[in-house]
This record gives sequence, structure tokens and C-alpha cells, in this order.
Amino acid sequence: MFPKVTYINRRKKLKETVGNGIILLPGNNESPMNYADNTYHFRQDSSFLYFLGINHPFLAGFIDCDSGEEWIFGNDYTIDDFVWMGPLPSIAEQASEYGITLTGTIADLEIKIKSAQTSGRTIHFLPPYRPENKIKLFEWIRIPPDNQADKASLPLVKAVVDQRNYKSDEEVAEIIKAANTSVDMHTLAMRMAKPGVTEAQIAAAVQEVAVAAGGQTSFPIIATVNGQTLHNHYHGNTLKNGDMFLLDAGAETGMGYCADLSSTVPVNGKFDSRQRDIFNIALDSHNTSIEMLQPGIPFKEVYFKSAAVIFQGMKDLGIAKGNVDDALANGAHAMFFPCGLGHMMGLDVHDMEDLGEVYVGYGGEAKSTQFGLKSLRLGRTLEPGFVLTIEPGIYFIPELIDLWKSKGHNAEFLNFNKLEEYRNFGGLRNEEDFLITDTGYKLLGKPKPKSIEDVESEWKKG
Repeated sequence: MFPKVTYINRRKKLKETVGNGIILLPGNNESPMNYADNTYHFRQDSSFLYFLGINHPFLAGFIDCDSGEEWIFGNDYTIDDFVWMGPLPSIAEQASEYGITLTGTIADLEIKIKSAQTSGRTIHFLPPYRPENKIKLFEWIRIPPDNQADKASLPLVKAVVDQRNYKSDEEVAEIIKAANTSVDMHTLAMRMAKPGVTEAQIAAAVQEVAVAAGGQTSFPIIATVNGQTLHNHYHGNTLKNGDMFLLDAGAETGMGYCADLSSTVPVNGKFDSRQRDIFNIALDSHNTSIEMLQPGIPFKEVYFKSAAVIFQGMKDLGIAKGNVDDALANGAHAMFFPCGLGHMMGLDVHDMEDLGEVYVGYGGEAKSTQFGLKSLRLGRTLEPGFVLTIEPGIYFIPELIDLWKSKGHNAEFLNFNKLEEYRNFGGLRNEEDFLITDTGYKLLGKPKPKSIEDVESEWKKG
């Protein structure tokens, strides 16, 4: 945990920003896999962690903006629980560590909520994403689950986003820990990516690194020879000569802070000429994007520059044609680059995605609906304290090629005959994590091998 004063100050600022009413923050419950006592790894809600700190299930926070009172509600464990889990601190003891002196049971919470409703007070809550919290809100404040997203408090959403988007020095230090562990995960994968090794073996080894460091992975591991599938969680293939292996994986620290890195490595240790060409175009886009990072620049500008580098590279190979600016305006680059350039990161690997990208990544500005551009999670002007990823990639997706070719979509910008030669190429990307500083940017964590020379050299160490 951070010092107690950190959490006290976070809540103080939140109360001042929201201004009035009750802030209700339900924590997460244990989530059963196949029966009640066999649960998934517990992960506390990130906003609950940020403001209240306690990483235990079955709790709720109650913050009164008018009186200033701060409560933690939950039922203490019984002797039956202690038999299975050992002695555990009381809720009052846990709350005290984070500067909260008022506690009660869940039944007490229900009484407090009814009293607030009877008095006509506003109850602020965030849009729930877990089914059990939707049920809690229905039971406590009688809002049907289907209406809860619309009834969630926009003032609270904006207040939480405006606090969590700006990372403090202590948060950055924690993210750096996650990033350093993540680099170790990726270098191990590069050394393991040999013919005859399975995707599952690499995924298992990578996860071991994260767990051994005292945390978990920050999202399900992407470990695949089919890099053209952007979020590929299937691990059933065996690596063979000619494949490229893509790893997208990050560590989460014991405090819940995340990192997110991607790497691509040739399975036989040497990129062939086509792989080198495509890899270097993506790397040029990646490095160009990094060089643009500074306060005051709209991230959309960084995205379009990265896309321009990729499209020009495709032109140089004869796969694309026409004016680059016109091609980008028409979305032709999305044939190779159908995803965003990066996203905010912190206590969530896609930070606060549950609160809405329009607020987190766009500051309230409407997102584009154009294919490719609509997947850009971050488009707002960059500010000091933002932590974000940079991850341009190049992907040859057979189904997308077939669809656009059949419709003649963007035919003035794409050489479909040449594109056919790459339909089985796959996909690749590099990804790193950055802090926006007062004067520019800072790479978070130690450098990851990302040039062709560095990746091939790392492979040889296996």
C-alpha cells in the first residue's frame, strides 16, 4: 500500500470535485469458476483500490460529500472462515490502515442508503461491469440492471477520470516495477521461441515470471504464431521454421498497477527478407510515434503520423498506392493497421475502460465511427502525468482482404494483386509504455529488445 495520507488526500479531492451527495463504491466479490468455493483469482475494482485501498472482497465504500464521513461496510469473517483461510484482520482494522475510522455491516449500509434516499439525497455510483455489483445496486437503490449504465453519475465518472488519469510519482514507480517484470517476460519468450516449442509452453513460462515477481499478468496472455488476430488467446500451436511468434503480455504488481508490452520474434532466429521489410516499417512507425510524444500534442496527430509511415511503407513495397493523406482520410490504412496506436494505462491495463473511452481517452469528445480509427482508444491532447502505450502494428488479415477486394473498397489506394502475396504473412507489432513529462516523455522500465538486431541477438541466448 501507499502511505495512508495518499488515500486520505485522494478521497478529499474526490469529495471536493463531486461536491454533494453520497458516493457509493461497491467492491468486487469473489467470482466462482464452476462452484461457489472454487473461485477465479480475486481482483478488486480499480476505483475502489484507488480511493479505499482494501484488496479484499465483499466490501462497499460510502463517502458523504456533505458531512465528510467516510465508511467501509462489510461483514467480518467468522471462525468458519478462519478454519479455511487463517486469521484475518477485521474490517475496522483494514479500514484504519487507509485512514477510515467508520465501519459497519452490509445490513448497516442498507439502512444508510435508505435514509439517504428518504432524505432525497443524490447517490453517485459508477457504471457497474460485474454482474454481482449490478445485483447489489438493484437491491440497494432499486435501479434495474439494464438501466444502471444510464443512471450512473456522470459527475462521479468525470471526477474519477480526472484524478486517475494523472499518475503520481509513487504510481509511476509502481508501474515501472510492472514494466521491468514485463521486459523479463518478453526476453524469456524471445529465447524460447524455437521450432518444436508450443505457444502454451511459452505462455506458461511467461506467466510464471509475473507470478514469481509477486503479482499476476495484467491481462490474458497473447502468445501466438497468428499475429494477424489482434487478441489471440489460443495457445494450441507448435512453432515451426518460417513462423513469427508474437507475444503481447504484461505484469501486474501486487498493488494492481499494470504494464503492457508486445514483441515479435522469428522462430528460426532470423527474419527473412519479407519479414524484415514489414518489421522495419512497423518499427519506423513505432519510433516516429515515440519521438512525437510531448505535452500539448493531440494523440490523434501521433496516430495519423504513425499510420502515414505504415502506408508509405506499403507504397514502397507496391502493396498500396495513391496519395497518403487521401488514403488516410478514406481509412485505407486500416487494411494493415485496423487498431489504435495506444491506450491509457495504470490500475487497469486499459485504464478506466469501464468508465468510457470518450471520457478517459477523449476528454468528452466524440469518437470516430470509421473502421480502424474507431478503435483508437486515446485521442485527446497529451498532458504531464499521462501513462500510455505505443503499439503500432502491421497485420494481413485474410478475411479483411477478401471483404474489401470483393467490394472494391479503397481500390484506388490498394494493390489487391500484390496484397494477395501477403495474405498468409500474419502480423507483428512492438509495444512499450511511456509517461508524459513536463518536457517530453519517459520510457517506463528497462529497454526491451525491439530492433531486428536486438531481437535476433536475444533469440540466440535461448
